Amino acid sequence: MIDPVILAQATSAITDKFAAGIPLAGAGLGAGIGVGLVGAKAAEAVGRNPGAFGQILTMAIIGMALAEAIAIYAFVAFFIAK
Repeated sequence: MIDPVILAQATSAITDKFAAGIPLAGAGLGAGIGVGLVGAKAAEAVGRNPGAFGQILTMAIIGMALAEAIAIYAFVAFFIAK
């Protein structure tokens, strides 16, 4: 038979970790969507104006870095909060 106190502590630990991971998952999902949109629009822009490839690439890399920064901030906050 499982001790009720141990069962309550285990259940609490699992739900705390799951609840803390939900914002991290949301940040990762948002960053993935953001990077995908930036990449798609950059490819579309190069297709329309191949001469501006260098400028488009620079702006796309900056946009992707900003989108990924949100996920990195959430990842760091997830481990600091523990």
